[in-house]
Amino acid sequence: MTHQQFRKNAMPQPRTIDVLLAQYRASHRHPTNELIHAVCVPVIVFTLLGLLWSIHPLAAVAGCGAALAYYWKLSRPFAVGMLLMAIAMLGLLALMPALTVLPLSIALFVVAWMGQFIGHQIEGKKPSFLEDLRFLLVGPLFVLGFLYRRLNVAY
Repeated sequence: MTHQQFRKNAMPQPRTIDVLLAQYRASHRHPTNELIHAVCVPVIVFTLLGLLWSIHPLAAVAGCGAALAYYWKLSRPFAVGMLLMAIAMLGLLALMPALTVLPLSIALFVVAWMGQFIGHQIEGKKPSFLEDLRFLLVGPLFVLGFLYRRLNVAY
């Protein structure tokens, strides 16, 4: 059998995004933990952008650009969804009084992470990012995946 024939008969490899989401899902099965993540993960993304915004708005835009490049590599539909979310979050930051961005971001960051760790206590499993830092970027896609499935959007 030639190499090309073997490749034709071989099972298709799962996409990286599917593998990452399956691994992430393994420690996010409890409904309460999923709900906590649905709330806290977007809050954490917003607060991280707020912390970067406090340094300089272009730092927040650059952070979005770097994350979006990674998302584009994983899944273009997810990248589009994350772009829309980034635009909304950056727009909200631009509307906020400058002096409120940093203290609000710090406070919400702490509260949201406390929620995440409570969720993992309930789940009985440690956060995925402790195994692989990529899961800090996969978490938002996991949450966006809930919306995509509800809207019947393929990713």
